[in-house]
Amino acid sequence: MGREDSHYRPDVGAGRGTGRSASGGVSGRFPVPDAHLPRTAGSPAGPDPAPGNDVPAAPVSGAGEAGQDPGPPSPDLWAAAATRPAGGATDPDAPGAGGSSAPAPAPRRRALPVALAAVLALVLAAVGLAVVRPGPVADWLGDEPVDSGAAARAAEPAPAAVLAGADANAPLPTAEGVRAALAPLVGVPALGDRVHVSVADVATGQPLFGRGEDDGTVPASVTKLVTGVTVLAARGPAYRVPTRAVAGAAPGEVVIVGGGDPTLAVDRKGFYPGAARLDDLAAQVRQALGGTEPTKVTVDSSLYSGPVFEPGWDADIPTGGYGGAITALMTDGARSDVPRAKKDEAAGNHWAERVAQPDLAAGRAFARLLGVPADAVRRGTAPAAGAATPGPGAELGRVESLPMVRLVDIMIRDSDNIVAEALARQVALARNQPASFVGAGAAMDAVAGELGLPADELSLADGSGLSRTNRISPSLLTDLIALAGDGSRPELAAIFGGLPVADWSGTLAGRYGTAATKAGAGVVRAKTGTLTKVHAVAGLVSTADGRLLTFAVLTDEVPPDGLAAARVALDRIGAALAGCGCR
Repeated sequence: MGREDSHYRPDVGAGRGTGRSASGGVSGRFPVPDAHLPRTAGSPAGPDPAPGNDVPAAPVSGAGEAGQDPGPPSPDLWAAAATRPAGGATDPDAPGAGGSSAPAPAPRRRALPVALAAVLALVLAAVGLAVVRPGPVADWLGDEPVDSGAAARAAEPAPAAVLAGADANAPLPTAEGVRAALAPLVGVPALGDRVHVSVADVATGQPLFGRGEDDGTVPASVTKLVTGVTVLAARGPAYRVPTRAVAGAAPGEVVIVGGGDPTLAVDRKGFYPGAARLDDLAAQVRQALGGTEPTKVTVDSSLYSGPVFEPGWDADIPTGGYGGAITALMTDGARSDVPRAKKDEAAGNHWAERVAQPDLAAGRAFARLLGVPADAVRRGTAPAAGAATPGPGAELGRVESLPMVRLVDIMIRDSDNIVAEALARQVALARNQPASFVGAGAAMDAVAGELGLPADELSLADGSGLSRTNRISPSLLTDLIALAGDGSRPELAAIFGGLPVADWSGTLAGRYGTAATKAGAGVVRAKTGTLTKVHAVAGLVSTADGRLLTFAVLTDEVPPDGLAAARVALDRIGAALAGCGCR
């Protein structure tokens, strides 16, 4: 269920500030563009329905998107099969091709490993679906029971192929061939005055085309690819985020300690399937307390520090339905009405009202489960565990999140901003940085450098891409995708599981349906990103010869009314790579 971050507001001011350097300080390296683009018609109803969060693509009519991503099509990325939706939306053709051609890029200093390993097949299915997980994936996910009855009920008719298999022996495109295919497309007026592009071969890491490829550009939701790779590297795919309950200083006091699990549910009716639950934690607490009745609940969300909203976010994001306060304790991604949110999600409307104080709301829900009145819930900190057990600080219960590999899949598949910010803070915690926006940005920069990525081309203010002060170069994104796919770091391949598929799923479901773009249908798989005047895409494509390429196109000066035209222009770039051997 991917969704395109469509933050269109008539009153958005100019971009604020600059990005941070790798050390976390302020850098004036990348200019900040203006950000004035009116919201398109057809957005979901509700207060500012689509600020900075991906919503599924739909027929383009100058409107926002609707629809639902049925999830990754198969556990095997390149021999995937699934049922294609009947019909299909069409986009209007982009303006005529034109613009300047870019010279062939010189070999870059960051060569990537040369082997394309079979790890590309280790792609997760959507959360909650039963799939066979070979090799290390089964260990990462743990021994979770499979509901065979549910799997049988979800059986589909004989599927048609969606993603063609990549051929490791396919001929490598030439830089001249790729330039001939893309040069007429990257300079079209629909993409604005700042169009930065990188194309590289996954198997060899060889760059094939570049235009401003090393220039930092506002990435919008494409930022989540960096968040996913850095948290998988820092925490590992099997890591689970704990939520704990400990004994307070006073008799009957229970302290709930948030560990940063945004998917935590109150009970089995939670928003995220398979999430850890407060009712399980409450049962453990009651058993640990024996005959002692809980009388007070203290909420300890001190793991996170700094502001709960990133200063670079637009003013309406906190109440806009796709963002919210980032706290170490919350339930259901801070959604205030989970039953309604689940119904809306199933209907393709991903806007959801968020509670203003997620940690206190979770604490009150926990108190209800313990029979403690709401007025006996306060913020505080857990006492340090003493020598006496049981005693103040002693652990009374513990529940753990889904494994990191599945949290990353949720983040990318749903473009979930709240989950993204929580995962960014896990990178900070793993690198002994403050679990704040600043600490997370610095930690992600550091981990990117550890992975051999060009951290000087990365400046992050948040993990979701909502901030206009983020800067990422297209070449960093293609380096990152190639690294995740070349087999040298198999745990990083989890970022591919949730990527939308052109003309089939997520934010690309209603795209690539025209004569000019249909070559990319079922072949392009990419993360999209959109903010006011910002349109970005980064992902993978197989050429007509079966060669697997990675590409990234970032543009942050699109005309204010250019949503539909910019998307078609981006789709034509992906389709051009899919339709040619480029030799």
